[in-house]
Amino acid sequence: MMVSFVISLFLISSLTSFYSTHALNIVIAGGTGKVGRLLSSTLHQQQQNKEDDNNNNTNNSKITILCRNAFLASTPTRVSGDFGWLGESFLNQNYSIRLRDWDGGDLLDIVGCDWMGWQDDVLPDADVIVNLVGGYTQQRTMACERLVRESLARCKKPNVQHILMSMDDEDLKISLKKKRAKECEDMLIANCLNVACLRAELNDVQRACDKIMDVIVKYKSNQEMNE
Repeated sequence: MMVSFVISLFLISSLTSFYSTHALNIVIAGGTGKVGRLLSSTLHQQQQNKEDDNNNNTNNSKITILCRNAFLASTPTRVSGDFGWLGESFLNQNYSIRLRDWDGGDLLDIVGCDWMGWQDDVLPDADVIVNLVGGYTQQRTMACERLVRESLARCKKPNVQHILMSMDDEDLKISLKKKRAKECEDMLIANCLNVACLRAELNDVQRACDKIMDVIVKYKSNQEMNE
């Protein structure tokens, strides 16, 4: 617990300077779950804290969550357990977070009302693409493939940071789920220039968020060194 607490304090300190000089466009696929909720709200809060210190909002980062049904994800109360949900009050509090329908990689199972054009809407200016799509079914592999293919075709930055978070093999247990997790990791490594494939325990939401934040901070630092 103490190690996790120290890591979190370090990341908060790092992100304070992180937001002071550069605004990132961060895309989070599958961000309506527990990790996505914590990650997006942490990104929003760090951004707002720095803006309050500087009394300006000139460095607003964009945080876009790709979800299969933005309407259901933003209702005041949860109406379906089949889709991710953040809630109206969460989005009002974390107002820099934007929801965007997408196809989830499966064009035969589209449930959002406004999914067309998501690629051109969110990918061209993306700095960081975080893949939190869960389930470990074939749909997860399809979603990963969709993100990889569309990002290669549309992202303006050749070194966009791809981050894939998966559960530890011990939590996946079933060999088929382990295989699909590995397939997605291999797909990113084989096709993308800048990749971080991360693992975390099933219920350790804070640790998963901390690992993702650490990659984002390092990416930002490298960007500054190359400018």
